[in-house]
Order: sequence, then structure tokens, then C-alpha cells
Amino acid sequence: MNLGRPITRRSWLRQASLAAAAGTIPQALAAKPDPNAAAQIESLALDFMKQFGVPGLSIAFSAKGRPAFSHAYGLADDAAGEELTTSHRFRIASISKPITSVAIFKLIESGKLKLDDPVFGGDHLTLPPDAAKPEKLAAVTVHHLLSHTSGGWRNDRTDPMFSHPRLPHDELIPLTLREVPLTHDPGTHHAYSNFGYCLLGRLIEKISSTSYAEFTTRSVLAPCGIRSMQIAGDTRDDRAENEVAYHGRNGENPYNMNVRRMDAHGGWIATPGDLLKFLLRADGEPNPPDLLAGPLMKAMLRTPPASPHYAGGWSINQAPNWWHGGSLPGTATIAARTARGLCWAGFTNARAPNISGALDQLMWKMAKAVPEWGA
Repeated sequence: MNLGRPITRRSWLRQASLAAAAGTIPQALAAKPDPNAAAQIESLALDFMKQFGVPGLSIAFSAKGRPAFSHAYGLADDAAGEELTTSHRFRIASISKPITSVAIFKLIESGKLKLDDPVFGGDHLTLPPDAAKPEKLAAVTVHHLLSHTSGGWRNDRTDPMFSHPRLPHDELIPLTLREVPLTHDPGTHHAYSNFGYCLLGRLIEKISSTSYAEFTTRSVLAPCGIRSMQIAGDTRDDRAENEVAYHGRNGENPYNMNVRRMDAHGGWIATPGDLLKFLLRADGEPNPPDLLAGPLMKAMLRTPPASPHYAGGWSINQAPNWWHGGSLPGTATIAARTARGLCWAGFTNARAPNISGALDQLMWKMAKAVPEWGA
């Protein structure tokens, strides 16, 4: 509280130093775009939206551990003419996977799970008696699922998570284990797998004795100060408060999927600001402190030989930058942490061919529009 004393530069710097020691930085210290940079970012946003037929685009950036800029462009609901705000929530699709990964590592941190634990057997998940190639399934470990090296269930036209849409998890999983055999030995081949992360969600439930959403909210999101994330609904009428409308393109229908069933691999809704809070607690920087201790952060970001570009829930390169994208009918998303200390998230409420790569490049261009960020 300011009791009428003038705030000098010296007192402000002292206040900032004390806040840094406590793990918090006054948001006013973040480098924000000047009017020219903000105009350039807006121009980039509007050009992108026009090119890909996107009604709304919401973005958020942080620099050196501090929120720096957030803005929303266009419409949350094209038909209703509802203006998009930074408070609107989006389906984040596969950006759910890094969140699930951190939840798994919280169980490892508490001593309830190990990376090399078999997923099936013991106190973990149970194989159906007629499972296909049970010897391969018995060799699947937690780390195999995290790094998409389980040996099968790839994200293609045969993806189990888009099959039998009416089946709940407890029916879909045994059916898949019986009818969709692994095509490679676990640990020898990378194949991006939504079903693998579905299994991780059920493993979290088995070990924690609570729902995936409840455990993840309590152990991952709440410590980040995130209060508005939840698992999405399926239909337009199921939209949550302040959730955008999703706009189908090229014959896609955003409202004919079982999104709730995608919980651990693609089911969350969030604002870009929510994702920024999460990224800042999983960026390997000391301030604010990460959700996971240093050795566990390193383990999460370690890539196995069969998956040199994907670690435990993150795409990663040698820079190192780590990131994840998401894509569903009506949604394209990106969240990233760069080697130079930047974090960002960008969400749209429509998708089109080639939009994912273009959204990634858009966020880089916007970051480079602010020289102080050092992108």
C-alpha cells in the first residue's frame, strides 16, 4: 500500500529486488511493445486471420519470466458478432500433453511412480486376457508413452481416440488393446500417439485414486495460479462460460467429437494467459520456480534414441526450445518456450490447411517485432 510517499527510482528498484527474491516480479517491469511494435503485431495478426479465414486470434507473451503482452483480435463467435477478449477460453487440443506430462512427473516426484515402470501389470493398468501381442504390451513403460515410443497406436486414420466415439475410456481401452496390436517393439520407434496419453491419464487416475482432471488441477494448474482451465464439452451447447465458438472449415464439424474423452491428450480449455502461467513454471528458469525440481525437469526434457525431437510431452530442439502445438476441427494452437527466455501462446477458433506451421511462424514474427525481447 502506498501511503502518499512518492515512488523514486531507487525505491522502485529495491521493491523489484525484494519481489525477485520472493519469486514474483511486478508485471510493470516487463518490456511491453511500444506503439509501433504493437501496430506491427496487429498487422501480422490481421493478415494471418485473413489468409486462413480465422475469426479470432488470441495471443500472450512473456519475456525473462514476466508477462509482457496479451491481446485478442477479431471475434469469439462469428455468427453472433461477439468480440474476442483475452478472457475467452479455447480448446487447446494437444497442448494438453505437456500438462499431462507434468502431472505424471508430479507422481514421480512423490515416489508413487517411476519412468521405467511398466504401464500394465502390478498396481497399474490391467491388460484384458485376450490382449493382442501381450508380450509387447507388458514391455511398455511410462517413458515410452510420454515420448510416443510405445510401438503403435499412431495418430492417423486408425487413431483409437477418434474411433467408437460413444465408448467411455473403460470400454475403449480394452477394445483397443485387443484389436489394435503394437507394430513395433516398445522403445524402438516413434509414432505420435493420442491413445498413449489417454493411457497416461488413466494411470494418473489409478495411482491418485481421483479423476485425471481433479488431480491435474490440484497438482499442476492450481500451483501456477490457474483457475479457469477445465475439460471441454463436446457440443456447441456444452461450451463453458467465456468459451469461444469453433468455426468449421472445409467440411469439418467442430461439434461431432468426444472431446471430453480426449482429456489427457487434448481435452483442456484455457486462455493463452493460462498457458503462459503454466509455461513460466516449466521453463527451466529459477524465477518463478518450476513445478518440478531440476533433475525431474531434465528427465522430462530428455529425448530417447528412438525419439530425438520429442521428449516427455514436448517437442524439443538443440537450441534448446521446447514447444507443443494443437489442432482439432475449429482449433489451432501453439505454446512455446525459447532458449532466450521467451514464452508465448497463440490460439485460434478455426483451422485450415497449413495453419499450424504458419501459426508457429506468426508467433516468432510477433516476438521479433519487439527488439527488447531478444527473440
